[in-house]
Amino acid sequence: MSNPMISIVEVTRESMNPETLQALAELLVNVVDDGASIGFLPPFSFELARAYWEEVLQPGVLLWIVKRDDAIVGTIQLQLAMKSNGSHRAEIAKVMVHTGYRKQGIARSLMLTAESRAKEVGRSLLVLDTREGDPSNLLYLSLGYTEAGRIPQYARSATGTLDGTVLYYKLV
Repeated sequence: MSNPMISIVEVTRESMNPETLQALAELLVNVVDDGASIGFLPPFSFELARAYWEEVLQPGVLLWIVKRDDAIVGTIQLQLAMKSNGSHRAEIAKVMVHTGYRKQGIARSLMLTAESRAKEVGRSLLVLDTREGDPSNLLYLSLGYTEAGRIPQYARSATGTLDGTVLYYKLV
């Protein structure tokens, strides 16, 4: 049985519409409630999720969504450094895949899309961080990211423990 095709679409302030906001808010609630370490803790309300997405598209933030069967099932951000001494770098942020669509290459496709655009806009250094022990560490290593270091007790988890984070970089 073949997997339905996915499409990756860039979202801009002009193309953000109520349906996209709704779907992104639902996606954010899904991954946060599942324990994703992306800056929020469960229980996470739909209203807070929607408010996040309403403000996310600031100057220097590029956003993509993944659609499968007309549903938004993933997203990624490329946050361009806006200072003159950082005009060569960007941060990969908020890589999310809906819990029902994981392990299908969606996160990898999102990463490759962001890396490609980074090159197009003249960014040669990408950085990111992720929670120690999360499966995402394997993805980033498989894409050629290099571990730059670890910070213990970096972010609080839903259980109240303080988890370490791993910092990665990649020259593109």
